Formats: sequence, structure tokens, C-alpha cells
Amino acid sequence: MRKTTVVIDEQLLKAAIEAVGARSKKEAIEAGLKSLIGHRNREALRMELGTFEIDMTLNDLERLRHDE
Repeated sequence: MRKTTVVIDEQLLKAAIEAVGARSKKEAIEAGLKSLIGHRNREALRMELGTFEIDMTLNDLERLRHDE
């Protein structure tokens, strides 16, 4: 790990700390980066898989979740 100095809007950082319940600035920044990476990975997977129609109701999905 290495130390990096960046200029960050204090109000934005404060809002991020409150939003994720972070105990430190570092924790808030890392949570934000992890969230961004997760979002990009989900988008990439969605693009790779494409879209398709599924013939299931919410009840069917719930039943499948509980059967596993």
C-alpha cells in the first residue's frame, strides 16, 4: 500500500462518511472505490450476458431462493 495525497471536497467527503457509516476518511474513500468497482463489474457482466426475457413471477423466484 502506498500513501497518496489528493484534494477532495470536504462536504462530499463528509457526506460519504455519513452515507457509509465510516469511522475514518480512509474507510469512506475505500468504500467508495469498492462500490465503484463493483458497479463497473456488474455493468460489464450485464453487457456480456445481454438481456433476455424470463417467464417467472416474483413468487416463482422466491420459491427458487428458498429451495436451495
